[in-house]
Amino acid sequence: MIKLGIIQTTSYSNDERAKNIVSRLLELLGKKETDVVCLPEQWLRQNVISNFDSEFARFKSIAKNYSLTIIPGAFYEKKSNRYVISAPVIGPTGEIIGKQEKIHPFDYEKRKIKHGTKTVVFKTKCRFGLVICYDMVFADVAKSLVKKGADVLFSPSRIVRRGVQPWHLYVQVRSLENRVPILAANIENRRFGGKSIVTDLYEKDGVMIPKIESAPKGQCFAIGSFNLAKYKKSRNIRYLDAQKFS
Repeated sequence: MIKLGIIQTTSYSNDERAKNIVSRLLELLGKKETDVVCLPEQWLRQNVISNFDSEFARFKSIAKNYSLTIIPGAFYEKKSNRYVISAPVIGPTGEIIGKQEKIHPFDYEKRKIKHGTKTVVFKTKCRFGLVICYDMVFADVAKSLVKKGADVLFSPSRIVRRGVQPWHLYVQVRSLENRVPILAANIENRRFGGKSIVTDLYEKDGVMIPKIESAPKGQCFAIGSFNLAKYKKSRNIRYLDAQKFS
């Protein structure tokens, strides 16, 4: 079994206070022997980050102390002469082991950022991939990650209140069609709707059914324990069936 978690953030008076509060939550999750934790997209006031190592130095220390993998969210990062939206991954040794760039910029983001071109699978206590916010709408992103070997997906997200209901549907569908659990973290404040979601699957009479847990209001976290091996047989059958059509 592996223990996976998400943190739902809210609005904070400044970024230093935000990181201090979240650091305490991360330490609590570390004490609960959580293996991987994901935060939302752009949950800081200053979401253009030039150096992830210095910005998340305290998170790196917590990761090392508790052998915890931390996905600190997704943020604007300067790359060449344009920006990308990057989600760094801090491994259990306290070092950044890689980044996933957002593949599908949303609406106004298209004018500001360059889209990512590849999906990346990370391996720490498990094999996982990142689906950044709007990427969840597009089946190709999740499918690519799972085909590359991801056993679970995390989604740093920033969903406005009116978008929460369809977002929950997208998360469940991606979980169901790929036969993997998905943990998606959101922000809750006046604009963004919270209700971060943990989606698991169970089989009943030969039918796979999504099982969801939605986070309560405000700042909080959710943890789930998963036997990731149980999905592999169903996933392999599903992909063999999918190859019969072209």
